[in-house]
Amino acid sequence: MRAWTIKEPGSREQLIIENREKPQPKEGEILIEVKAAGINRTDTLTRQNSSLSKPYPILGIEVSGVVVENHSSDKRLSPGTSVTGLVNQGGYAEYVTMPADRAIIFHESLSMEEAVAIPEVFLTAYQTLYWLGELQKEQKVLIHAGGSGVGTAAIQLARHLSQAQIFTTAGHKKKLEVARELGADTVINYKEEAFEEVIDSVTSGEGVDVILDFIGASYWKKNMQSAGLDANWILIGTLGGTVVENVSLMELLQKRIALKGTLLTPRSDEYKAKLTQEFVEHAMPLIEAGTIRPIIHSVLPFEEAIEAHRQMEDNENIGKIILKIKE
Repeated sequence: MRAWTIKEPGSREQLIIENREKPQPKEGEILIEVKAAGINRTDTLTRQNSSLSKPYPILGIEVSGVVVENHSSDKRLSPGTSVTGLVNQGGYAEYVTMPADRAIIFHESLSMEEAVAIPEVFLTAYQTLYWLGELQKEQKVLIHAGGSGVGTAAIQLARHLSQAQIFTTAGHKKKLEVARELGADTVINYKEEAFEEVIDSVTSGEGVDVILDFIGASYWKKNMQSAGLDANWILIGTLGGTVVENVSLMELLQKRIALKGTLLTPRSDEYKAKLTQEFVEHAMPLIEAGTIRPIIHSVLPFEEAIEAHRQMEDNENIGKIILKIKE
């Protein structure tokens, strides 16, 4: 089968298609003929990981496709069933295995490209908003990177599952327009406005209850100012750096802020399975009804993974970047 790997760790120019053996499913797994693969920042970080050794892995953690073999007790996953979900590795390939308890069976109302735009961003958004952020009905939430895949998913979940008051930031007019269309109440261009001042004004100094922080160090003080009493601050990325200078912990204590860091990819199979099952119960009906929708930036041929990584690394995308394997 064809699969994307790397010549050596480094830039996107190191990406290469190779012929690899078709994977063999273990007990409790399914074999999927891949129709589409999602592009994620995790993939670009894996590509650059200098600690990798040969044989280098097949990239990709998110696929949609058709079940070819079912080695589990779940009779719903018969050959021919359309599924999407997270894989541990190997998504940029013509075939991949997946733990059966992590498979999301999707309705024919969704295309393969729409389906593959769901797992990583929506599961991450659900996990950070609800499992970690503990977002309650009609609370206030600040979602950074409102035009990103996770950002667009989180805005929709917060709107339709929680009727939250949503603040979001982005640096481009189009991304802010999309965020507003998806349900954000207050959109803030961080290049033109100080988001902490806007939040202070709109909330009359109360701040927000939940923060989804993709930025890290450069937003530390601004997020601290934006957080209300007993806020849950979820650190999900470090696009703005990893080191904060001269930190005083007193404000965390005074506001009783819970600061939680998370990465979804390294979580256990059991954790991902439980998260997937809860998400399917609470959110998939809204997606299949069209109330919530995956946002897609581009769909590229399977052969154009280098261009897909360029779009990701240049922050061009509003929503997901997808690789499509020909029928």
